[in-house]
Amino acid sequence: MTENEPARPPMGITVYGCGRDEALLFQELGPRFGVEPTIATAPVSEGNIELALGNRCISVSHRTRVSSAVLLALSRAGVAYVSTRSIGFNHVNVKYAESVGITVGNTAYSPDSVADYTVMLMLMAIRNAKSIVLRADVHDYRLHETRGRELRDLTVGVVGTGRIGAAVVERLRGFGCRILAHDNRNETAAEHVALDDLLRRSDIVTLHTPLNAGTHHLLNRHRIERMKPGAVVVNTGRGPLLDTEALIPALESGRLGGAALDVVEGEEGIFYTDHRHESVESKPLLRLQELPNVIISPHTAYYTDHALRDTVENSIVNCLDFESGNHHV
Repeated sequence: MTENEPARPPMGITVYGCGRDEALLFQELGPRFGVEPTIATAPVSEGNIELALGNRCISVSHRTRVSSAVLLALSRAGVAYVSTRSIGFNHVNVKYAESVGITVGNTAYSPDSVADYTVMLMLMAIRNAKSIVLRADVHDYRLHETRGRELRDLTVGVVGTGRIGAAVVERLRGFGCRILAHDNRNETAAEHVALDDLLRRSDIVTLHTPLNAGTHHLLNRHRIERMKPGAVVVNTGRGPLLDTEALIPALESGRLGGAALDVVEGEEGIFYTDHRHESVESKPLLRLQELPNVIISPHTAYYTDHALRDTVENSIVNCLDFESGNHHV
């Protein structure tokens, strides 16, 4: 740009479903990248498409499904790129988006947030943390009837060894436990085995594989029946990786020793909202929360300051790369 050439105006990005912390980061980082964000707290819908007018790129949250009708309306409004602030795509129909001229991209963030949380859930599950804390809250300070177990004495099966699964494996090495892994990749420092073998041998099974047609209900009734008696299942991936209707009776009967779930089937519309004064319609979720050997958290494993900053920055970079022709699907 020459000295007399006018400065290029900032590129506009409409950010839908934007929380307060995210908004502050978009407002801080946007100008550094030559981007002017339009912030919308509401998720993208046919009723607020006008907020995207004039912007070819938008950013959406993973918390709300983007329907085909909304994608069509976005296309007609001139949107050509949707950056989802998540690793997963399962809330957006990518093929339909492509058919109406929209490219969908995901955002990478530090795997450490979910990996740390996963190991925390493992430790909580094998040390009966839920029951211990609940009893202490009502001033019952007796020892738990069941002694805890130590990770070094256990076998942990890691299903999916992408960035997050690999980070979990690295953390587990420090505890001295036996680590089994199941994935197409073989780069991690773990013994790679068939899924049925992993389920049969593991005291803890943790799920980190992407959700797609092939992994929906990866842990179904038949596979849960093959798991080691008393085993614990941990899920910080996606709820539908695990068949909830099959999991509940296995927990109730004692066939499984426990579950620690940051994601559950049917969480949409429940997680991220305050239900203290209104009923929760999901009977499976309510039953899981009643069980003393089940820990539920509301899809929060990813939610750290570091990961949030990564997500916002990478969502901006995705849009810039798309406009410059450098985007790779």
